[in-house]
Amino acid sequence: MISARLSQNAALIEEALKTYLSDEDVDFAEELEAERYSIFARAKRIRPTLVLEFCRLFGGRDEAALPFACAVEMVHTYSLIHDDLPCMDDDDLRRGRPTCHKVYGEATALLAGDGLLTRAFGTLASNTAVPAESVRAAVAALARAAGSFGMIGGQVIDLAGEKKKLSLDTLKKLHAHKTGAMITVSAELGCLAAGLDADDPRTVAACRFAEGIGLAFQIVDDVLDVTADVALLGKPIGSDAENEKTTFLTYYTPDEALALAGALTERAKEALADIPNTQLLQALADYLVSRKH
Repeated sequence: MISARLSQNAALIEEALKTYLSDEDVDFAEELEAERYSIFARAKRIRPTLVLEFCRLFGGRDEAALPFACAVEMVHTYSLIHDDLPCMDDDDLRRGRPTCHKVYGEATALLAGDGLLTRAFGTLASNTAVPAESVRAAVAALARAAGSFGMIGGQVIDLAGEKKKLSLDTLKKLHAHKTGAMITVSAELGCLAAGLDADDPRTVAACRFAEGIGLAFQIVDDVLDVTADVALLGKPIGSDAENEKTTFLTYYTPDEALALAGALTERAKEALADIPNTQLLQALADYLVSRKH
């Protein structure tokens, strides 16, 4: 059930993304091509799926959710392009094919990431299917999640962790920001698209759910970096150890780490216990913690 729903959502999101990235100019062609190369690579579209599913859960329309969902995917893809650059993780493979800078060069990859980040906020602002106050709240929420006290802050700690061992608390803070912030804001944007505000108890529950699955997601990622098949994972394995990064496997065995991810997932699911019709989101949580790639 969940695999089919993810595929359906991915197709819907990609059709919308094609519209947002359809503009052409011969003088900008290489950078525009690099944006599309990265965003249309093989991907599960987990973050935009959370936007869609929380909007649907609370009675919203896909038309209202899709601009927010596409904006989240633009920010996520920009972060991957930059994360793969030689000044960051220096990776050669992403989503099953060569990284953006390997195909287009570092300068164009940098600009493609910048272009997607900038597009994201224009895409948010273009949403006419929700009230203006919901758009403003969405812009503020995504800026917070992607910025210096969100994903970028997490990346700062991540880079510091290449030079020294991080404490377990610092490691959790890293991933609450680098990975968790964008997963959590995806749930929040879905609620905003459905007409809820940030203080609504249902939005609070959605964000608590997303925080839990976000940390579990990263723990599983750390395990897969050691145990996965590179062809399935779509990116290099063993890069964390190669870069001497602190990961959850610094503190846990793979089995212990997976048990922790499972416990976090169960706790996350409990956050939705008082909300009806959350079976699909519960299944998504189980899917993410049991994935092999």
